Amino acid sequence: MHVPFFSVAKADSATRPNIIFILADDQGFGDVGALNPDSKIPTPNIDRIANEGMIFGDAHTSSSVCTPTRYSVLTGRYHWRTHLQKGVLGGFSKPLISQGRLTIASLLKRQGYTTAGIGKWHLGWDWPLKGGGAADDGGDFSKPYAKGWDVDYEGEIQNGPNDLGFDYFFGISASLDMPPYVFVRNRVPTQKATVEKAFQRKGPAGADFEAVDVLPTITEETVRFINEHADAPEPFFIYFPLNAPHTPIVPTEQWRGKSGINVYADFTMQVDATVGKVLDALDANDIVDETLIVFTTDNGCSPAAKIGELEAAGHDQNYIYRGHKADIYEGGHRVPFVVRWPGKVKPGSRTEHLVGQIDFLATAAEITGATIPADGAEDSVSFLPTLLGKADQSARNSIISQSIGGQFAIRDGQWKLCVCPGSGGWSRPRPGRDDMTDLPPMQLYDLASDPGEEKNLIALHPDRVAAMMAMLRKAIDDGRTTPGKQLANDVDVVMIKPLPPKPRAKR
Repeated sequence: MHVPFFSVAKADSATRPNIIFILADDQGFGDVGALNPDSKIPTPNIDRIANEGMIFGDAHTSSSVCTPTRYSVLTGRYHWRTHLQKGVLGGFSKPLISQGRLTIASLLKRQGYTTAGIGKWHLGWDWPLKGGGAADDGGDFSKPYAKGWDVDYEGEIQNGPNDLGFDYFFGISASLDMPPYVFVRNRVPTQKATVEKAFQRKGPAGADFEAVDVLPTITEETVRFINEHADAPEPFFIYFPLNAPHTPIVPTEQWRGKSGINVYADFTMQVDATVGKVLDALDANDIVDETLIVFTTDNGCSPAAKIGELEAAGHDQNYIYRGHKADIYEGGHRVPFVVRWPGKVKPGSRTEHLVGQIDFLATAAEITGATIPADGAEDSVSFLPTLLGKADQSARNSIISQSIGGQFAIRDGQWKLCVCPGSGGWSRPRPGRDDMTDLPPMQLYDLASDPGEEKNLIALHPDRVAAMMAMLRKAIDDGRTTPGKQLANDVDVVMIKPLPPKPRAKR
């Protein structure tokens, strides 16, 4: 792919705001007080963004797990157009974003922004090997990389954030249950991996690296970046993907026990405090009015949060929505999405327009006057008119999501079609584990009357099902869902069939 061309429109600070995109990890829709009136986990800082800005009540990730969501956020392109048809990458994985691919960082950099990525990357890069070359297959989350000790932890990483439009990067390669366990600044680890540690999976680690320190460290780094660039003549963009409240669930001592519920609720409160420190830095530098800030999450709450304990305390982690992380149900991919932009976005506003995180790239382009190349951001639709409270004739009516197993769902207005008989993920009915012999092969829900996805209407609307399947097939075959010439996907995309049902026990 060629390096994209941009038209650069030099604009004033009113049309080139600072932009901060905070992406929490495994935090559910119901884990934000502004979205769940019965929430038992205090989130005053996230609520502040919502109260001073806009709530998007029908916002979605492209997947119910993290790597594919991150790809779609940064590229404005569905992840399933790549080789990643299911699952997530590991800490040693090869890069998922190809060189020359448009990213929100490269777009904003061409518009005069200073760009930073701080936090959990989890999109792969090329680790250097001792003696030369780069790590080969890199493994994935389910197949640990056997050559972790062959990596040169003093060498330079290639084909990572600094090659995709980010002027600055500080963070970790993947989730904290996947080695290696080191901080990376730009291209080089801050400390050589010399010991083995396991926050879940064993692997190379820096001697001083501890999972509990990651959230405070990336928070401090983000605040430092804001302080250093607050008075700069050029605006800044910070992509701030958190490691929390994903496993390992490790709140600092200051936050342990604060919720009175469990350690996940404590960690979620610490996430909110992180958001608060970012807001405080904007206040202290008097740049609130010049900054657009987003808070969202990469998928729904994980079962690792001990959902039963949360429910026993009266807390619904995904509010009224069925399922959780990994699932094709709403609880897997309908996520918090709140935006504050003083002077532009009406405080205390809310929209039920259908939007995706995948749309943020096109929105940033429209805000800053950038022209998106014909072969970039193929699935991104600007929601700027909605954000500004204007009638939005271009608002999307359809969006596609996937489960961890690669099962598809497509929206058409209030209708949702799941191209599988069960969750496609980790909640019941679970593919390959629960008996789904008697279930229809697909599911159709009217989310307007049934947001909890309780009544499968598949048998009542065969014409609608056929039309939605045709929409999905066209979206795959065209290589894009925005107007423009047909493009090629990186691989042949197939609609993955669920695993065979678990045989019934003999009586």
